[in-house]
Amino acid sequence: MDDPVEQPHRRRPGQRRRAAVSALARAVLVAAGLVTVYYLLPLDGRGTTGDSVLLACGLLLVVVVFWWQVRAIMSSPHPRLKAVETLATTLALFLLLFAGSYYLLEHTTPGSFSEPLTKTDSLYFTLTTFTTVGYGDITARSQTGRVLTMIQMVGGLMLVGVAARILAGAVQEGLRRQGREPSGDFPTRRKD
Repeated sequence: MDDPVEQPHRRRPGQRRRAAVSALARAVLVAAGLVTVYYLLPLDGRGTTGDSVLLACGLLLVVVVFWWQVRAIMSSPHPRLKAVETLATTLALFLLLFAGSYYLLEHTTPGSFSEPLTKTDSLYFTLTTFTTVGYGDITARSQTGRVLTMIQMVGGLMLVGVAARILAGAVQEGLRRQGREPSGDFPTRRKD
């Protein structure tokens, strides 16, 4: 039988299961908390300059939270689970930031969309854009609305593509630091 001191990376199935449940619960709670904050924030749409600054600061916050989480992945005892948490947090923050921006745009510049947007309508439009399901009921009409939608599309592609690669690298590094070899979950590049 392996000595747990010699094999610190071996964990009992019960420990892994508890860690997975905890990670899932944290991800759900963070996402639910962010959605709650979105609905409770008094977004009144006072001016487009302030809204643009708010969007820029929000996007910066997404990047800062993401990088902070990447560092946490590398030192986590469960890097894969921490990566799932990171993706859930970053994705929720990104999507809610754009939902709030669409809501503010419609209220500062009425007619920017094919119909007036409530917070739920804004979140629906954001998710429709992110998932590339397509439009039919709500569309961006104004140039500002279309530009904002295009920024979200590009940002979503970057979040899925670039962020996924960064998270995979962070998981690999976290596993290496623990003396474990990454499994085939995330293929590594060949070193020539």
